[in-house]
Amino acid sequence: MSIADNITLRFDGETHQLPLVEGTENEKAIDVSSLRGKTGYITLDTGFKNTGSTNSAITYLDGENGVLRYRGYPIEQLAEQSTFLEVAYLLIYGELPPKQELDNFVSEITRHTLIHEEMKKFYEGYPSKAHPMGVLASMISALSTFYPESQKSELHPAEVELTIIRLIAKISTIAAWSYKKSKGFPIMYPQNRLSYTENFLHMMFAQPTEEFNVNPVIANALDTLLILHADHEQNCSASTVRMAGSSHASLYAAISAGVCALWGPLHGGANQQVIEMLKQIHQADESIQKMVEKAKDKSSDFRLMGFGHRVYKNFDPRAKIIKQVCDEVLDELGIDDPLLDIAKSLEEVALSDSYFVDRKLYPNVDFYSGILYRAMNIPTEMFTVMFALGRLPGWIAQWKEMRDNKEPISRPRQIYTGPTERNYVDIENR
Repeated sequence: MSIADNITLRFDGETHQLPLVEGTENEKAIDVSSLRGKTGYITLDTGFKNTGSTNSAITYLDGENGVLRYRGYPIEQLAEQSTFLEVAYLLIYGELPPKQELDNFVSEITRHTLIHEEMKKFYEGYPSKAHPMGVLASMISALSTFYPESQKSELHPAEVELTIIRLIAKISTIAAWSYKKSKGFPIMYPQNRLSYTENFLHMMFAQPTEEFNVNPVIANALDTLLILHADHEQNCSASTVRMAGSSHASLYAAISAGVCALWGPLHGGANQQVIEMLKQIHQADESIQKMVEKAKDKSSDFRLMGFGHRVYKNFDPRAKIIKQVCDEVLDELGIDDPLLDIAKSLEEVALSDSYFVDRKLYPNVDFYSGILYRAMNIPTEMFTVMFALGRLPGWIAQWKEMRDNKEPISRPRQIYTGPTERNYVDIENR
């Protein structure tokens, strides 16, 4: 970041200079960090839509032009040429690793996939219908109790590195076991001979009574999905991780907070809403065109989920990649599923109907990921868990950057709108 210039602020008969800062991709911002001290005023921006909370070198996105880069590398190149664990290393440490460094990183993660046997008792305490995201958040938080040294305010770099390895390694085990618990199936232990995504799929779907072989097309598709979800700049959950971490809460606690933020339907639940929409269309037993017309009608309660994006005003670069992956998986599996047939028809309409084309309401990453997860036989309630599995490296990178930069504790201001001072009234006189 560089100081590009100053802007002049004039009010109450006074003049104040505020720095105009510029990022490496020419993003400009007014630095108002001194505003309250100079003037007594604060800025009000509910939802932080126009407020930069930090400087970050991790992820760049340009919503107008459909650009997404991790540490400067285009998402298209990473999805095609890299792997999820290599992208995780890139996000966390800032550079693509040499082969030996990557091999060591992958090996360490593979060695730490087991969770403490005592943690199995926690699963026994959850109701069978417990939401997997609730289980995931609490189990990640519980990990910290097995590694108390990770909770120190000032951590030794080696302890930080080990915590990072443990989190990436164990989250897939925790997630898969959450699914097994919800179904009443016996858990499957991790297999060191398998890749990261193969291991997860094995723990999810293998049974001790029979042989299970992971389909490489499915494993590769999942690896790409995780890459596409690995980070997305200062979104709700990333900001939550940074804010929780700014109090010097442990990395486990900060990640657990991020999981809880992602759990909200406005953030991580969009792909689940896509499947629920497809079910609604199927149950309505009406033509796709009629349901599309309903979605266009502002007086109708029906909405098409998975189209358009809050940030990407043109197209979502991840959607182009995941569409191709989705087509490959559906071709490989040859699934006969009416919901997937409806999804294909909706996609055709959205790419040809002028209503969607003119408004740039194209299918987004949530639309295709929902379809993909269903095709992979991953249950709907696990969709957000899959999102968290992919987003973990981004959360870790955000936490690490915040701690490395020694950022202060987050403490937003407010404009108070409650009652002015009033006197206490005894209960008999109220």
